[in-house]
This record gives sequence, C-alpha cells and structure tokens, in this order.
Amino acid sequence: MGSATSAERLYLPDTVQRSVKILVLGSFGVGKTTLIGSVSEIPPLCTEEVMSDAGVGVDDLTGVGRKTHTTVALDFGRITLGRRIALYLYGAPGQQRFWDLWEGLAEGALGVLVLVDTRRLEDAFDVLDQLERMERLPFVVAVNHFPDSRAYPAEELRESLDLPPHIPIVDCVAPDRVTSLAALTTLTDHAMRVLASRKALS
Repeated sequence: MGSATSAERLYLPDTVQRSVKILVLGSFGVGKTTLIGSVSEIPPLCTEEVMSDAGVGVDDLTGVGRKTHTTVALDFGRITLGRRIALYLYGAPGQQRFWDLWEGLAEGALGVLVLVDTRRLEDAFDVLDQLERMERLPFVVAVNHFPDSRAYPAEELRESLDLPPHIPIVDCVAPDRVTSLAALTTLTDHAMRVLASRKALS
C-alpha cells in the first residue's frame, strides 16, 4: 500500500491518502467485468472480444450460454472508498489458459475478491486451488447472484468450498453498485486486518 502520487492526485480527490491494488478473480463468465464496470468511477478499461469458433470445445459455456464476449487480457477500474483510499481494480480472464497472467497481476496486490457462481460451484475449486499457489494474498469469496441462481446458506457454501472460518463469504449482484461496493469494502477491511496481524507476528 503506497501513498497517492502527485500524478494520481490530478485525478483523485485531495482527501485520498492511499492507493491499493485489488484483484478480481473467478471462473469464466462469473461476472468480473460486470462488477468492475458497475463500481468504477472512471470509464473502465475492458479487453473483451467477441467469442470465436476457436473457443468451441475449449470454453465451457454451461450456465453462460448467452455469453458472446470474453476478456482476453484484463479489466481495469478505480473506486474511492471513504474518500481516503483509492482501489485500483484488476480483473483477469477466468479461463485456465490465462492463469499465468494471474501471478503477474498479483504482484503488489492488497487482496483478492473471488467471485463465485452457485450454478457452477465446481468451477470455484480450480480458482481457489490456483490462488493458493500464488502469493499469500488475503481473499474474500463473493457469491454473485444471477436471476436463476439458487441461494445457499453461507456455512453450507463454506463447507462445500472447504473454506476456513476466517475467510469472509459475502453476497453481491455484479451489476448492482451497492452490493458490489460492499463486497470490495469487506475485502479491503479483511485484507488490512490480515496484513496487520502478519506484521505484528513478524
């Protein structure tokens, strides 16, 4: 976490004291681009391309049959929390062939918001396994609710995903700014507590 630079202050409120990097990860079609677009206070950078025949048999469209575009590099947005902290949001493609990109994006990140779709809960296992191989980044699981999603109690999801008790699970609707912002706020608070605890023990 670093202090906002002079260049950043040209675009940020004078009240901003810190800027932090946040990753938004999740499986293919889980809503990462939508979430970043819903909260960003600047025009989000999206690298979506029309899905082509090359993805047939490679990208699993189960549960996301109407999806016509996919992120091919990253999504980027910015949101200011409490007028003091600027979050720079980086969303990475969810397909396994892009996972090498995740490690590069993880450098210098405060934490990770992991989006989960209960219609395809099994896809979250691979994402969480990959996250364990990266830096010891604090993370929060955000359940993105779609119109046809089934709601599950948080403890049932915790057991299904084999998450330890200290990992927060929150609900959100990616196109809804309020719930998406609440998920990012929970992540920021959690990550700061984790990092403070690690620093105290070192």
